[in-house]
This record gives sequence, structure tokens and C-alpha cells, in this order.
Amino acid sequence: MQAQGDAWHSLVTERSPHLFADVTLFITPAKLQQMHAVIAAVGRVVKLPGWERDTPLPNPLPPAGEGTNVACPAPEDCLGVFFGYDFHLNEQGAHLIEINTNAGGGFLNALLIDSQRETGLPGAAVAEANLEQTFLDMFRNEWRLARGDAPLKNIAIVDEQPEAQHLYAEFLLAKNLFERAGIAVHIVDTSTLQERDDGLYLDFPGGEQKIDLVYNRLTDFSLQQHPALRQAYASGQVVLTPHPYNYVQYADKRNLARLTDAQGLRALGADEADIATLHAGIPHTIVVRPGMEATLWAERKQWFFKPNSGYGSKGAYRGANLTKRVFGEIMHGDYVAQKLAPPGERAVCVNGAESVSLKYDVRCYVYDGQVQLVAARLYQGQTTNFRTPGGGFALVRVVE
Repeated sequence: MQAQGDAWHSLVTERSPHLFADVTLFITPAKLQQMHAVIAAVGRVVKLPGWERDTPLPNPLPPAGEGTNVACPAPEDCLGVFFGYDFHLNEQGAHLIEINTNAGGGFLNALLIDSQRETGLPGAAVAEANLEQTFLDMFRNEWRLARGDAPLKNIAIVDEQPEAQHLYAEFLLAKNLFERAGIAVHIVDTSTLQERDDGLYLDFPGGEQKIDLVYNRLTDFSLQQHPALRQAYASGQVVLTPHPYNYVQYADKRNLARLTDAQGLRALGADEADIATLHAGIPHTIVVRPGMEATLWAERKQWFFKPNSGYGSKGAYRGANLTKRVFGEIMHGDYVAQKLAPPGERAVCVNGAESVSLKYDVRCYVYDGQVQLVAARLYQGQTTNFRTPGGGFALVRVVE
């Protein structure tokens, strides 16, 4: 993957010097196979008719007007780019701790893998052979599902204050890829977007541009704080990927509780083999409800608490570290509790010093149920913050 030259490298080294780890992570074929099996089982369960019917919708989109051509009226249409299935790997196996529907890092990891291809080292099974083409085909397929054979002329990569984002370098990589394919690209804040009767427009000094497709990097998954984009999506004026229904179908944390509820899965008609795969591969998760205070406080060291609609470990707490005050806030908030599945650890030497042990998780980038890329994130503390010396995204290689 071709980067942006000296300016891009300066941006990475000065603003985000810990995007890439100093080591490679090695995993076994068995754990890779288990991750693939869990992802496949989730995909089959989510396609069951009862799953969509019972999906939690805390902030449903406004109904489209009668006769409106909604771009993505159902989850099976616009599929959503860059789903991220995040796993903790340990001696007990691979454990899916959450699903993200706007997972960052795909373009960065493609660059990292591309930089190593000439070494001839093993491990090609963890990434598609041509990730640039794979990613480009993915976005073109999203467009085709919504607009058929119409030409895709331009894309807006949208986030809040995108140039201030820690992964802004990735936006530049995406822009570079799309432009080399003949697609115009704008990296924009949602404040520059205007919804009109005939489409979604970008206003910029000296002109305006109608937008065909929005690559959505927002963490306001329901778009409540972005009314122009929300309405343009709901009325079919723009193709949006990933979109709010991707989030509620997959990434709302309450879905983890549904995926680990064997009785509920049987009621949906899930296959027994898939139920067993999910039971072994996802830590048991429950929705926190009134009346659980005494039990959860007594067992708190066994649980990890996550907000239903959280992201990036914001508002998440390990039970062993909870104070009574924070526990009370959790019990009155919208949370799930997930059984602890400790992350694996990898020894890293930083600047020639003695080795330190960093935690890691493994992220599988998935589109339409297919794993495109497997990458690791090394870190210290509770979250993958890309601020740990020696940490960041790491190559994953499969070894016996």
C-alpha cells in the first residue's frame, strides 16, 4: 500500500509514534481456526429472522417518507465495511470480547503487512493476498448494493475533527487508495455537510460537492448528534457505510448477552454446533438489571463491565477495581457484565532496555462474513490506546 511520502511519515512519527509495535505476534493454527469459527457462527445467528426482530434499537432512525428510496433499508443490503472482531487469546483459547462496526486500523495494517511481504516469512494465512484491491472492492460492493451500476465518483471520509484524530494517518492512506482508483475523496467534519432534497452536499471554500458515498468513522453510532448525515442516510440521499443498523445488529454490547444465551439461541432456531462454538468462544455476558446489585458486587472480581453503546473501552471497568460509587453508577446505567477473559501477553524490548510484558488483543477485520485481515494490538493498562512505548498494531503470524 503506497503511503503519502515524507509528510505522512512525519505525521506518524511526530503525532502517533506508537501506532506500530516493535514485535510480531505469533499464534497457533488452532486459535486462528477458533476465531474463524466464532465469526462464522455469529454471522449465521445474526441472519436468523428472530435476531433482527429482537435487536435492541435505543435510537431508531426516523422512518423514511412514503415512496422514499432508502439506500440501506435492511442489514443484508449495505453490509458495512471493516467490522472488527476483537479477541483475547490465552491458554484456554480465543475469546471474543466485542464486535466493532467501524473498526480502525485496516489501512494501517495493510501498509504494515505490505512492508514485510518481501521477507518471505510464514503467516500469509492471516491476510488476503492483495489487501488494496480487497478494500477497494469492498467499498465498490457497498456502492453497487445501493446504487447498482451507477458510477462511484466521490467519497467523503467523515469524523469529528478528523485532522485531530489519533488515526488521521489512516484517513490519508484511504484517500490515497481511492484517488489512485479514480475516485475523488474528501476528509471532512460532519459540520461541513448539508442535507438537501436532492442529496448530501459538502460545502468548502470556493464551492460545493454532492457526495456519493460516506465512509463513516464516527463513534456516534446512531448519528443523533449529526442530523444532516442522519437524515440523508434515512431518506436514501447518500450511501453510508458502516451505518446505524450495522451497529445495532452486531456491535451493541447487549448482543454479546444474546450470543451467550443458549436457551435464547435455541428459541431463535440456531444450530447446536453454532451454540457450542459461541459458548466456547465468547465469555458469558449478561445485561445488568435492577436487583442484581448484591450478586454482582459479591462476584465483581469475575466480571468486566461495559456500557451498552460504549467504544474504545470508554466507561468500561474491571470489577476488581470498582469503588462502591462507580458500581452504583453502573447499576443505574446501561451496562453489560462480561466474564473476565484475560488477554495474552507478549515480551517487548523497548529501546534496548530489559524486556517488558505487554498485553495484546487480536482483531479480525471482516466483510460480509469473510476475514480479510488479522492484526494484533499491544498495550499497557486497560485499553489499546496506541500510547505505549513498544506497543501498537503488530503483525500476526501463524506458527505450529
